[in-house]
Amino acid sequence: MSFLQQAEQSPDTERMFDIDTKAMGYLPNFTRLFAHNPAVYVAWQQLNGAVKAGMELRRYELATLAAARALKSSYCGLAHGKVLRDKFFDAPTVAAIASDHGSAGLSAQEVAVVNFAGKVAADANSVTEADVAGLRGHGLDDADIFGVILAVGARCFFSTVLSAAGAEPDPQYNESLDVDLRQALSFGG
Repeated sequence: MSFLQQAEQSPDTERMFDIDTKAMGYLPNFTRLFAHNPAVYVAWQQLNGAVKAGMELRRYELATLAAARALKSSYCGLAHGKVLRDKFFDAPTVAAIASDHGSAGLSAQEVAVVNFAGKVAADANSVTEADVAGLRGHGLDDADIFGVILAVGARCFFSTVLSAAGAEPDPQYNESLDVDLRQALSFGG
């Protein structure tokens, strides 16, 4: 599951496990990992929920997938690629977005968001005023742009924690995603 030993059971971990098992239909490896600090997990859920509530789900998922790719997070790539497949695109389109989003049939605005999100995740210090102006030119206002930044920042936290702890993607992705899509969404970590 990860490089870390299983956390000791407590009422807080039992609650976490029950809630996530009911929501996902299984107990995700990331939940087991965060059992080492349930308070951080609850804070993460609140933060991520607030970030998602402030933007369109499709944009959030595209920005998140771009961040997962830049961070080489297979776990997050698989999870968010699955959401994109389930809610917005067919499997070949999601695979194309994961490998070459510029030719995957996204709108010009979505391509700009994915480019920006990838840049923020890879090297936030390289973002310039011109990058922000480019998003404005594609119809995003400052609140929209800040939403993308927040989505990427939140993904950087979560992906980094999972990767550094060696959390393996849940085996359920082998059942729910075809082999070509799994390969496209497996970014290396």
